[in-house]
This record gives sequence, C-alpha cells and structure tokens, in this order.
Amino acid sequence: MKETITTAFKKLLRLFGVILAVTAITFAMMDSLPGDVAYEIAGEEATQEDIEAIQEELGLDRPLIVRYAAWLGSIAKGDLGKSFRTQEPVADALLSRLPVTLELMALSLLFALVLAVPLGIICACRPGTRVDNILSSAAFAMISVPVFVMGLVLIYIFAIRLQWLPATGYTPVSAGVWNNLRSFILPALCIAMVEWVPFMRVLRSDMIATLQEDFIFMAKSKGLPASHILFRHALRPSSLTLITVLGLHAGHLIGGAVIVEIIFALPGIGRLLIGSIFSRDFAMVQGCILFITIGYVCVNFLVDYFYTLLDPRIRISKAA
Repeated sequence: MKETITTAFKKLLRLFGVILAVTAITFAMMDSLPGDVAYEIAGEEATQEDIEAIQEELGLDRPLIVRYAAWLGSIAKGDLGKSFRTQEPVADALLSRLPVTLELMALSLLFALVLAVPLGIICACRPGTRVDNILSSAAFAMISVPVFVMGLVLIYIFAIRLQWLPATGYTPVSAGVWNNLRSFILPALCIAMVEWVPFMRVLRSDMIATLQEDFIFMAKSKGLPASHILFRHALRPSSLTLITVLGLHAGHLIGGAVIVEIIFALPGIGRLLIGSIFSRDFAMVQGCILFITIGYVCVNFLVDYFYTLLDPRIRISKAA
C-alpha cells in the first residue's frame, strides 16, 4: 500500500513538472511575439503615456519571470485572471466552451474506435490476405490526408452535394439532441477519419500475436465459438497497446479539434485559443494552455489505471 502511494505521488510530481514546463514555455513564446497588446488595447490614436499606463496596469512593464511567478500565484488561489481585451474571466470563458470541445473529442474518439476495432479484428483474422492488404492500403492513404483537407472534402460531399448535414455552425443541446448531433457529425468524422488508422494498426498487430498464444489454442480445442474466442479471450489482452495509443493521441485529438473548430465554426476552446493568440491575449492563452495540458496529463494518468483493469497481472506485479 505504501509503495503504491509513493508511486502515485511520484507520477503526480512528474505531471506537475510537465504542466510547469508547458506553461513556462508558452509564457515565454507569447512574450516574444511581435507587437504590443497595450497598443492594441489603447488604439491607434493613443499617446505614449496612455500605452505606458495600460502596460503598468496589466503588469507588462515587469520582467517576464516576475509576471510568470505572479501568474502562478494567482493560479494557486484558483484565479485564472481576466481577458485583456474583453475583461471576461478566463475560467468563465473556458467553462462556457468546454462542453463543445468535449463533445467533439468524445464523438471523434467514438467514431474512430467504431472504425478501428472491427477493421483491426478483420485484418488480424486474415493477415496477409487480399482483405488485409486492401484495408491496410486504405488506412495508409487515409492517414496521409491532413485534417483540414478531410474537413473540406466532407463538407463538399455531405453538406454541398448531398445536403444531408450542415456545413458549419453549432446547435446547443437545448435546441434538440438530434440537431445538436447533426452539427457535430461532420467535425467528429473529420478527426476520426484520420485518427482511426493508428488504432487499427496497433490492434491488428497485437491481436495477431495474441491469436498465436497457447490459451487461444486451448480455447479452440474446447470447441468454443470463434466469435467468443475473439471478443472474450483475444480482444482484451490485445487492447493494452491500444489504450496506450489512445492516451498518447489525446494530444492529437486536441490539435485536430483546434483546426476543426475553426473550419466548422464551433465555439470551442480551440477556436478561443487561436483567437486569443492573434489578439495577444496573454491571460486567455495561458488559461487555455493550462486547461489543455491538465487534460492531457490526466488522460495519460488514467491510462495506467485502465491497464490494471484490462490485465490483472499488472496489478499483481505492482502489489508484489
């Protein structure tokens, strides 16, 4: 028990170090951008005294390390600050846009797994056959397409030509569940069409190896149905690498969401982040980066936990 607590504490320390490193690098990069946010706030007709007054009010006249330390102190108190341009609290802006981004990522992951898992199983059951070669070739072709190109293709096919789904825009759940889902199908499918490929490839590789194990031959010798062997005996131990890739690709989902939210005009955190970068809104950018980083490291922390659910041997070895 004590060893488990120590291990968890060490992991939390590493995750905290990652958050500090990412936020510090982001703070330095934002400070190095050309232009002056005080000048943009003051306007073109502002005098030098007006600009200096705004810089002093926002703390922009202080050294970078001092501003970063002050920002960390505010974060420790639970205060993410306010937008320099709109004066909207950063926490309120993030929370209002969080449901959009979470729904987009959840549907994207769902669509990707719906494609990857059955196709990975089919390829694993028929390695080296024509079906395997065709699906593998299609997967490599799909992963080479950028997300923004995939988005434009999907808009042209399903929104312009077929007119089945809206091209852009967001419909809240309050306007109807189906209307809300219709506004997310194309954006989520845009990300999923790229992300399903690595999921399928790792599942295929691991399941081919699992199907050669002795306990699979034992299950076959007992006369168990092929579907029972695949889904009850082979799929679970073959999913460890898939879970790892899911955790690692959380960053890809976030990056894809940023682009997709702009293409499909979704009011999510990614779109807020890009707009804040262009307007040099330091507080909003730092809040977005902090939020995304915490989400990413939490996903990777949960990956370790799901290992123990999929394979009890990991839990036993840790306890020993």
